[in-house]
Amino acid sequence: MFWRIDLGARGPGIALRDILLGADVPTRKARIIAHLEPDVLVLSGLDYDYGMVTAHALRDMIADHGTILPYSFAFPSNAGLRTNHDMTGDGRDHSADDTQGYGNFSGQRGLVLFSRYPIDTERARDFSGFLWRDLPGAQLPAPEWDIWDMQRLSSTGHWDIPIRISEARQLNILVYQAGPPVFGGARPRNLYRNHDETAFWVSYLAGQLPMPPPGGPFVLMGGSNLDPYDGDGLNSIMRALLQSPALQDPRPESRGAVHAADHGASRTHIGPHAQDTVYWPRAPGNLRVSYILPSAGLSVMGTGVFWPTPNDPEAALFGGPDASAVAHKPVWLEIDPRSIAPLSALN
Repeated sequence: MFWRIDLGARGPGIALRDILLGADVPTRKARIIAHLEPDVLVLSGLDYDYGMVTAHALRDMIADHGTILPYSFAFPSNAGLRTNHDMTGDGRDHSADDTQGYGNFSGQRGLVLFSRYPIDTERARDFSGFLWRDLPGAQLPAPEWDIWDMQRLSSTGHWDIPIRISEARQLNILVYQAGPPVFGGARPRNLYRNHDETAFWVSYLAGQLPMPPPGGPFVLMGGSNLDPYDGDGLNSIMRALLQSPALQDPRPESRGAVHAADHGASRTHIGPHAQDTVYWPRAPGNLRVSYILPSAGLSVMGTGVFWPTPNDPEAALFGGPDASAVAHKPVWLEIDPRSIAPLSALN
């Protein structure tokens, strides 16, 4: 399961405090996760700190509601990582935008992986230090600019994390969270960076980067901040990823998304309302921005977006008469573990 959980706080330690105090928002979201009972869970929008204290506090809260995920892992986030350089060309070098990824403090709104299965941390790969300029065909907004020797591509992170489903079977979890295609200064930096954060996976899976792609089955889980058809971004790269021969698009849907699309900002959208994953009642409207994409050989048994309709009893989990109180919705996928090729067959 992937969820843009949005528990990142306005200052270091505040999200941890709210979790430990049992505040309403983290409690509600922990209850939703426990209700869905994921075996593998990737969250974005959770503050990263030394020792993963905030992540472990949330994991314990989820366990208190009945779902135990004993294994956890995260690499440090690019969000809020200071550069001491003017990264946007606005004459300042100390704003939240003058970092490797937008953030008021280091680790704000990071990524984390929770799992029922052991995580092979020794073989986990972190591509978050990959420079933007080194991506084939990188859409750099101003090639003559003097930041490209230090500007990383990932606004949060790009990871490849193996998990051991059994002694004989391994599944690689590819993780990322892209920044928005808007904001970011006078130059269209965020527009092109958002495009290239997804383009990274297109190149990676095609074997066009110095880092080889996984040799076995994988699931790509993350937030692209990019709909294949609608919204502010350069949509074609999202369609290119969904059409990659290395993976399949199970097209998760929900009835709640169809119901929630009945407002002016979404009515004119080209893409199918049922596949939306976020409720934005104002422009650009509801979009599909969260994804779980299994590799081509995996057998998908079920998939969906957890977005109940107002008359569904599960809507109460979101804290209101419908699910609109929580903008981003969890996306889930069930695969047949028998379709995960044994390690012996990959050697």
